[in-house]
Amino acid sequence: MGNDLYEQIKQQAHDACEELIDTAKLGAGDVLVVGCSSSEIKGERIGKGSDIDAAKAVYEGIKPLLDARGVYLAAQCCEHLNRAIIIEKKALLPGAEIVNAVPQLHAGGSFAVTCYENFDHPVALEHIRADAGLDIGDTLIGMHLKDVAVPVRLAVKKIGEAHVVAAKTRPKYIGGERAVYDMKLAGRE
Repeated sequence: MGNDLYEQIKQQAHDACEELIDTAKLGAGDVLVVGCSSSEIKGERIGKGSDIDAAKAVYEGIKPLLDARGVYLAAQCCEHLNRAIIIEKKALLPGAEIVNAVPQLHAGGSFAVTCYENFDHPVALEHIRADAGLDIGDTLIGMHLKDVAVPVRLAVKKIGEAHVVAAKTRPKYIGGERAVYDMKLAGRE
């Protein structure tokens, strides 16, 4: 992969992530789940052309933004690891149960491998309830978002050749017609 394409992917990932962080109002302790198909970034079918350089470009585009805000990155593995999550151990909530899996290029995916190799103390989880999500290449991250996910329409529609979908979450509205809601929690202040 040429340097120009690498820089383009890195910039697109940065721009998409920055817009999502701002729109979702992510802050310290929040979790952003990212599903990333490096195959789709290259214009190939998901799972058929893994490219570690494309994954590294995405990682380098988003990780500094997340670190600056204290937001944890959760990397979704591919279907061969049942879409497990790679995350920093310090991001675990009490009661979270780690599983024993080390992502590989063709069993986990290049983005999960990149995160596993670059995190301080990576662990794998079967499930997480993230505050927002960035899906690069239609990897289906919805299973790892909190219950009420709200689509975020980003200015960045593609990273490389991969379709980009984003979501933020909000607390559930409960209580019926007499309930009063805190619209700050809903992100509608």
